[in-house]
Amino acid sequence: MEISFAPELEAKLKQIASQTGKGADQVVQELVASYFDHDEWFKQEVEKGIASLDRGKFVSHEEVRRQMERALGS
Repeated sequence: MEISFAPELEAKLKQIASQTGKGADQVVQELVASYFDHDEWFKQEVEKGIASLDRGKFVSHEEVRRQMERALGS
């Protein structure tokens, strides 16, 4: 598989590869794997949130505002 990058992205990729002592292909593979892992985690967290809402567990907008005001000292 071949992927083309805009020149500025390719320059950043080469810089990261140089700094880490890795090949550009290895950096890309690690980044893509990390993206997929994060995407899977995010989808699972969204499903947990939806399930929580379905069970009636949630915090109202007003309660979030009160918590934020307390945390910020407002």
